[in-house]
Amino acid sequence: MSDAPASPLKKQTLNLPVFGGATALILAIVGYAALFPETAASQVTDLQNSIITNAGWFYVLAVALILMLVAFLGLSRYGEIKLGPDHADPDFSYGSWFAMLFSAGMGIGLMFFGVAEPVMHFMSPPVGEAGTVEAAREAMKLTFFHWGLHAWAIYAIVALILAFFSYRHGLPLTLRSALYPLIGERIYGWPGHAVDIFAILGTVFGVATSLGYGVLQVNSGLNYLFGIEVSSSVQVMLIIGITALATLSVMSGLDKGIRRLSELNLGLAIILMLLILVIGPTVLLLQSYVQNIGGYLSDIVEKTFNLYAYEPKSWLGGWTLLYWGWWMSWSPFVGMFIARISRGRTIRQFVSGVLFVPAGFTMAWMTVFGNTAIDMILNQGLNQVAEVITNDSSLALFVFLEQFPMSTVLSMIAMLMVVVFFVTSADSGSMVVDMLASGGNDKTPVWQRIYWAGSIGLVAVVLLMAGGLTALQTATIASALPFSIVLLTASWGLLKALQVDVQKKDSLSQTNLAPRVTRNPVAWDRRLRNMMQFSRRGHVNRFIDETVIGAMELVATELRKQSVIVEVELDAEQHRIALRVELGDEHDFEYQVRPQAYSRPAFTMNDNEDDDDSKYFRAEVHLTEGGQDYDIMGWSREQVLGDILDQYEKHLHFLHLVRE
Repeated sequence: MSDAPASPLKKQTLNLPVFGGATALILAIVGYAALFPETAASQVTDLQNSIITNAGWFYVLAVALILMLVAFLGLSRYGEIKLGPDHADPDFSYGSWFAMLFSAGMGIGLMFFGVAEPVMHFMSPPVGEAGTVEAAREAMKLTFFHWGLHAWAIYAIVALILAFFSYRHGLPLTLRSALYPLIGERIYGWPGHAVDIFAILGTVFGVATSLGYGVLQVNSGLNYLFGIEVSSSVQVMLIIGITALATLSVMSGLDKGIRRLSELNLGLAIILMLLILVIGPTVLLLQSYVQNIGGYLSDIVEKTFNLYAYEPKSWLGGWTLLYWGWWMSWSPFVGMFIARISRGRTIRQFVSGVLFVPAGFTMAWMTVFGNTAIDMILNQGLNQVAEVITNDSSLALFVFLEQFPMSTVLSMIAMLMVVVFFVTSADSGSMVVDMLASGGNDKTPVWQRIYWAGSIGLVAVVLLMAGGLTALQTATIASALPFSIVLLTASWGLLKALQVDVQKKDSLSQTNLAPRVTRNPVAWDRRLRNMMQFSRRGHVNRFIDETVIGAMELVATELRKQSVIVEVELDAEQHRIALRVELGDEHDFEYQVRPQAYSRPAFTMNDNEDDDDSKYFRAEVHLTEGGQDYDIMGWSREQVLGDILDQYEKHLHFLHLVRE
């Protein structure tokens, strides 16, 4: 794959074909689902049932391949590659990063299924007798299977593809970039617009239907706890309130609104989980967590590929395949959000953070809530818990918490978490849709963010009042089939691009090239002065003007004689100078020198020096893949010329390796 050209979308704050096309389709689809809810629901249900019956095997195989690929990328030498230039640092701390992963990925799902799903599997297992110890053991294995590594692997591969091609190759941070290995620069035309519109529809409808169903559950919880009536007016007010909070959050930006709300929710989740752990059967839960993980890992291969082919069961379509379709349909939204917050991390850090850490926390949550609920039914005789959950799973968490001391406090914490989870889903969804509609630009006018946050809330209100939530949710899940095909193909493109990246890294480390001009003898005292020189920015700027530019112009002049397209560009604001060589369909070459600030060593500073004197600057070399962490300040023109030729020769050697 050749280096991607500069994105024509990068400077836009609104991509009109995507914005207009998505808006028109949203109006048309919502109108149809609202005016003919029963017809729409019947049509998409038949479509979904057909997909599950005829393509269930493909879902299972696709998700298995994705999990294996993500694990391989994290454990192989590809794991050393950064999602961004080599010199990039992560934008967020581990704590903030994980909080946002948790909130956007599946936080709200844990609130409603943490109790409900283990109990439902316990009371109605796919095989065996219900309500037994064996059923309890199998219930936790199935819950771990549905909410564990497979789900996060789907999110991870989408995020990896987008982050790698955006931060490493300069493509826009939108879903169209996943197609670059397949269609090249055509991603900037209608094929790319169509993919981004598809992602917007999936995100808007996915978040809106979750919001619509979510307020039904919140309303049921408020009725169960406080006697607040279950009515359309209450539910509409809840949607308006959540949408208003999400709008304020997305207006304040990623670092302030979304990050802080995510950190608040993760903190509340940890507090609630620890309270249940302490108040509940503590030793049993600790034992169960260890045993559940062991059971999950020992059965993961069998469960991954189990299609019940010899004993067909409708259970598979109603649970596992439905989950795989749901995670797949949400992956453009969640994957793009994860990519946005993961710049600067290596692939190994990324896989550990996105695949293993959230899955471990999810399993801990499911153990604490699921095993405690099963213990209530199996060992304490609280059969009413099972009855309520079987009749209305939306009440599972609240009837569960009612069995503990301080139940009111616990329920208030849970209700606050539910609301904040909905807000974080809505605001992160709005941010993703806004980026998709603006060509990956995250610095957009406030009105655009308000528009998309409001649109999600409005879609939820209209469909809640007129009907049609079921139709849209089923249609969203059905869309996972074509997307899974695109995703597998894009994953193959990612592997090929990573292989090229590794080959380039290998070529840069080659030592059997021509001797370096920079090894010419240099007076020892001059060399020592260069080593001990802690230059100011002005000194580095002058060095670039007087030495580096001249060396680059000499190289450029000679290359032009060889009919090579080459340019020397100076960024006057940052005082960065770059030599760029265009090599047709192959990877272009870039050699850049930029001033880089560092804190001065303590032994060079006086007590009376101010903050301006606490920094020194190096003239660091950057190549296409990022900073190379070496300083050429004080070198002669001949030495700089030699270094440019060294790097260019290594680049040509890399192109030779790629062609083989």
